[in-house]
Amino acid sequence: MHLLATPAPTPDWRLAAVVVVLVTAAATASWVARLGATRDQVTAALRAVLQLAVVSVVIAAALDSLFWSLAFVAMMLTVAVVTSARRIDVSRAQAAWVALAVAAGAAPVIGLCLGSGVIPLNGAGVIPMSGIIIGGSMTSSSLTGRRAFDELAQRRSEYEAALALGLPSPTAAGLVIEPTAREALLPGIDQTRTVGLVTLPGAFVGVLLGGGTPLEAGATQLLVLVGLLAAQAVTAAVLLRLVAAGRVVRNDLVAVYPR
Repeated sequence: MHLLATPAPTPDWRLAAVVVVLVTAAATASWVARLGATRDQVTAALRAVLQLAVVSVVIAAALDSLFWSLAFVAMMLTVAVVTSARRIDVSRAQAAWVALAVAAGAAPVIGLCLGSGVIPLNGAGVIPMSGIIIGGSMTSSSLTGRRAFDELAQRRSEYEAALALGLPSPTAAGLVIEPTAREALLPGIDQTRTVGLVTLPGAFVGVLLGGGTPLEAGATQLLVLVGLLAAQAVTAAVLLRLVAAGRVVRNDLVAVYPR
C-alpha cells in the first residue's frame, strides 16, 4: 500500500527558487510600471520569510497547549491593532479605540465558532480560525479609517456646513463618512460571492493540503467567509462611530476635527 504524499510544498531549494523568482517578478513589474512599491514588496517578502520561520516554530509549541494558543491569539490581536493604527495614522493614545473596533468584530465570531463546538477548542482549531478573523477585522479597520479620514479632509466644507446648520459634530461627520463604509466591505463581499467560481480561498486549500475531504474544505471555507462578513461589518460600524465621535482622529486632522 502506497501512502499519498502530502500536497503541501516542501521547504527545500525548489521552494526558495520559486519564491525568489516571484518576488523578483513583482518588484520588476513595480519598477517598470513606476508603481512605487518595489522596495515595499521586497521588504515585505523578506519579513514574511523571517516571521513565518519564527512563527512556525512558535505555533508548533503552542499547538500542544490551549493556554499558549490563546496567548498567541492575544499577540496576533495586538499586532493587528498596532498595524491598523499605523495605517490609519492615529496617535498611540487612540490605539485603544482601534483595539475596541477590531476586537468588537473578531471576538464574537471567534467565541461563537469555538463555543458552539464547530471549531474544536484546541490549538489546531483556535490559532488558524482566530488568525483569519482577526486579520479580516484588521483590514476592515484600516480601510474604513483611511477612507473616512480622506473624506473628512476632502469634504471639510460639507462638514462645516452641517455644523453651521446646527447639527452636532457626530451627526455632521456621519453624513460625510457613512457613505464610504461599504467600500471597506467590498473585498469580503466579492470574495464570498465568487468563492468556488473565481477563487479557492486559503481555508479551502489549507484543508485540502492537510488531507481533508473537499466537503470538509467547503464547510471550513463557508464558516470562514461568513465569519469574515460579520467581523468586518461590526469592525467597520464601530470604527465609524468612533471616528464620528472624535475618539479616533488622524494626526493631520487633530487641529481641525472634531469641531
